[in-house]
Amino acid sequence: MANGDENDQVRELQARLRQLKLMSSAPTGFYGSKTTAAVKSFQSQHGLGATGAVDEATWQKIQGLSRKPTEEELRPPTTNEVAAPDPRCMQGRVMCISKESRTLAWMIDGKVVSSMDVRFGSENTPTREGLFQVEWKAKDWTSTIYHTPMPYSMFFSQGQAVHYSADFAARGYAGASHGCVNVRDKAKLSALFDQVKVGDKVVVYW
Repeated sequence: MANGDENDQVRELQARLRQLKLMSSAPTGFYGSKTTAAVKSFQSQHGLGATGAVDEATWQKIQGLSRKPTEEELRPPTTNEVAAPDPRCMQGRVMCISKESRTLAWMIDGKVVSSMDVRFGSENTPTREGLFQVEWKAKDWTSTIYHTPMPYSMFFSQGQAVHYSADFAARGYAGASHGCVNVRDKAKLSALFDQVKVGDKVVVYW
């Protein structure tokens, strides 16, 4: 396993690293910079080559020092830990959206006002990354392509929007969007929808 991988084995790795107090954020199944850093720490502690990638020796050692994660540990219901903000999020009013931690942080002048779990599009319908702005908002919207409800929609990139997803609330990360940024906490998103203005920045990053 190495940086860029995304699968259930990575999720198990992250849950085991969490047991070993080397990761604090909830497992996402994506092997990014946080997982790489945690693996490097483990390798350094145990006299293994600190590559940040998991080879057979590293995996066996991690398995030996941790136990098989429960379903609750693999997919905890708790909110994901917010990632370090992208530098583009540090000024003004920004929805700062991290693909690695799967979080949206509403930031004003570099301070996190609120945060919430999000999920993204699949491989075939990816959520675009970059710097955008809120183009328009709709409290009660239904997708014109997929005919599914999209409450509290805030559109930022050619039809891609931040919006509430009943499917995300029900199924969690077992599903994916068609490219939008899904939120599962309706109350939090409702409060955010009232604060965000057309023209506010949106940053989507790894």
